[in-house]
Amino acid sequence: LVFGPVKNAAILEADKAWAKQLMRSASIPTAESRDFTNLENAMAYVESREEPPVLKAAGLAAGKGVALPTSMEEAAEFLEACLNGEKFGAAGKKVLVEERLEGPEVSVLSLVDGRNIYILETVQDHKRLGDNDEGPNTGGMGAFSPSTQVDEDMMDLIQREILVPTVDALRRDGIDYRGVLYTGIMLTPAGPKVLEYNVRFGDPECQAILPRLKTDFIDICIATCTGKLSELDIEFDNRPSCCVVLASEGYPEKPKTGAVISGIQDADAMDDVTVYHAGTKLDAKGNFVTAGGRVLSIVALGDTAELAHKKAYEAAGKISFLGMQMRTDIGA
Repeated sequence: LVFGPVKNAAILEADKAWAKQLMRSASIPTAESRDFTNLENAMAYVESREEPPVLKAAGLAAGKGVALPTSMEEAAEFLEACLNGEKFGAAGKKVLVEERLEGPEVSVLSLVDGRNIYILETVQDHKRLGDNDEGPNTGGMGAFSPSTQVDEDMMDLIQREILVPTVDALRRDGIDYRGVLYTGIMLTPAGPKVLEYNVRFGDPECQAILPRLKTDFIDICIATCTGKLSELDIEFDNRPSCCVVLASEGYPEKPKTGAVISGIQDADAMDDVTVYHAGTKLDAKGNFVTAGGRVLSIVALGDTAELAHKKAYEAAGKISFLGMQMRTDIGA
């Protein structure tokens, strides 16, 4: 058995222009968008718009393929770097110019077994590097679960207007989708609208959810692969979680690596705390050193969201390395 969508289903994440067309065909609410392969045409469209747009590389860009330009100069710089292959290679050879939506973001992670949809716990992540959602976009600097923005009525609406139509549209296109479906959603004044799809768990959303999962993950994988999700009773810990990402100096543009990391064992020894490794490796002396942009994720469970936040930052405070970057407002 293979847990995860097959190649033809992965296009849902791999080609944002294709995903937009799928949403339009199924009347799934999303931002108005046009895609371009020519810089002159793209800039002409940007200049014709009254409001600042969102710019996206159509292909896979490690979570960094989105720009929110504040001027025509910034828009032109991003579009040119994408379309000439300088920024993301082939993934940037097609770009999307989108309407800029307003509202809180939420990540909805679901399991799909070809027909049945099981919605996992909601997560809210923070993409910007700095506190108060300032600074450049990153792959994700932290997350907390459950989201405070989604109540039962909103989740019913998301399932009815977004998730079910998405899976139905995929099936109409001959795609038997089995695996995780990550739907990034903005809760606009006009209702929930899709920002993006991923065909995998999000990072760091996954880290925020897994410690809350009480059902054996292998059983979940098997049920998803064999079309038997409806027969499985999936249980979660009711306690909230908070996930804090520790990043290298220079991240996200030019992360510096090789810094010795201290305090991992002290953090991991705390009750209800899990330390997930990402950009780490062992040096010749057996020390953990930084080896990527996002280095570690620290996840804590608490009886309340406030206690989870406090414990996650207490654990993160035990870890240090040269140039370490960390937001202080995840789950606050």
